[in-house]
Amino acid sequence: MSGGEPIDWPDDGVILYDGVCIFCARWVRFVAIRDTAHRLRFTPIESPYGRRLAERLGIDPANPDTNAVILGGQAYLRSNAALAVLSTLPRWHWVRLLRLVPLRVRDVVYGLIARNRYRVFGRRDSCDVSAPWLAGRVIWDQPSDPD
Repeated sequence: MSGGEPIDWPDDGVILYDGVCIFCARWVRFVAIRDTAHRLRFTPIESPYGRRLAERLGIDPANPDTNAVILGGQAYLRSNAALAVLSTLPRWHWVRLLRLVPLRVRDVVYGLIARNRYRVFGRRDSCDVSAPWLAGRVIWDQPSDPD
């Protein structure tokens, strides 16, 4: 599963991210601030909900190599996920043009960043979802089983 593939998942507009990764936390902050309509929500892979979503998408929760997003009943991973998210933000629709860059090239660049994110940007000891600006937008767990 790489991007734009149908998924049977009860929630839409959910971004899965590595909650201990400082770069990933900055990505979430970037998106949350610009998503003025609050269409997107976030789930750290360290959460029970995030772990279930990761497993459903074939992502190893112990060693995540990608973020993901569910949009319009479609699952997007790697560079496709980043472009799908950015293209939903006001004034960021132009990033759709980056889909003209071959997927293989985009994913090589994405993979370079993903593999080196801890070394370059650092990591936390635990996932912090307490930021007031994220209130109500972080999914930690849901009582219903999404399978």
